[in-house]
Amino acid sequence: MTSTRGLHAPVRPDWLALAGERALEPELAIVDCHHHLWDRPEGQRYLFLDLLADMEAGHDVRATVYLQAKSMYRPDLPPPLQPVGEVEFANGVAAQAASGLYGRRYACAGIVAFADMMLGRGIEPVLEALAGAGEGRLRGIRNQTARHDDPEITSNPVPPPAGMVIDPRFAEAARLLPAHGLTLDVFCYHTQLDEITVLADACPDTVIVLNHCGCPLGMGRYRGRRDEVFADWSARMARIAERPNVRLKLGGLAMRVNGFDFHEGDRPPSSSRLVDAWAPYMLRCIELFGPARCMFESNFPVDKGMVDYVSLWNAYKRMTAGFSQGERKALFHGTAVTTYRLDPTLLGLNC
Repeated sequence: MTSTRGLHAPVRPDWLALAGERALEPELAIVDCHHHLWDRPEGQRYLFLDLLADMEAGHDVRATVYLQAKSMYRPDLPPPLQPVGEVEFANGVAAQAASGLYGRRYACAGIVAFADMMLGRGIEPVLEALAGAGEGRLRGIRNQTARHDDPEITSNPVPPPAGMVIDPRFAEAARLLPAHGLTLDVFCYHTQLDEITVLADACPDTVIVLNHCGCPLGMGRYRGRRDEVFADWSARMARIAERPNVRLKLGGLAMRVNGFDFHEGDRPPSSSRLVDAWAPYMLRCIELFGPARCMFESNFPVDKGMVDYVSLWNAYKRMTAGFSQGERKALFHGTAVTTYRLDPTLLGLNC
């Protein structure tokens, strides 16, 4: 089990309780397209009932998509197949949620798993094993790809090798995903965005889901250079947006690497403060990609170290208040439903 201590702001329930916001527009249906579940040896725990408590905190969260986090691997299997355990775990949570005993909130309705993309064509047996474990819920693959030469800038306990996403083996594996009905989720820092453009061109038939707004950095050598970073990030994002096979998750900006440091305050940030800090990035993303290719995410429990669930979704609602009803449907659930092939009828959604 790898440790994430120190990489993310710790979750402090008593501090988060000081937020005290009520959910705005509780009738607006939401699909939370990106969260994790884990039970870490250093005391970090975010499991089904923790997620359910957030889903029931006031917003109409109909379903969620689970993203790989190295949880519950199977040590009894060969290394390439050990992530089967994580899919079994997430699928078990999905079955628990779908039982109806906890209301009609479909946690882990879609699962994005880990399979080593550096296997190239050798990834196919792994994909088949993961699909079997997912029992119809496997929707995508994600590897750990965020990397920077500055040792202060890290989101992973073990940083990936440089240039991983532009390695021919990675693209070879990516081109196989559509035949298995799978997307490719990618998390990288803004300094790596040009590599995502190369990858998108190398596998034009693969739907690539770029995580966390392309992660504009605000830590290490980028601290205090927000305007400069914004200009560089925006230009790189504009090039990616020209690739029609790329979709975008809006969120993930409450990670330490982004440098907003909300966790250092006496109180958690209000939704209005989040809008002031994040709207320039998220509105630029929507301008570049369009609502039909963008979807809001929580990135919990990672972002829970800096913001509570109610205030987070309130911020998204505030910054899109002037959008049309159709645009907001896409951003809050429609894009996630189509990208991850969720059943809108089951979720009571008209997408």
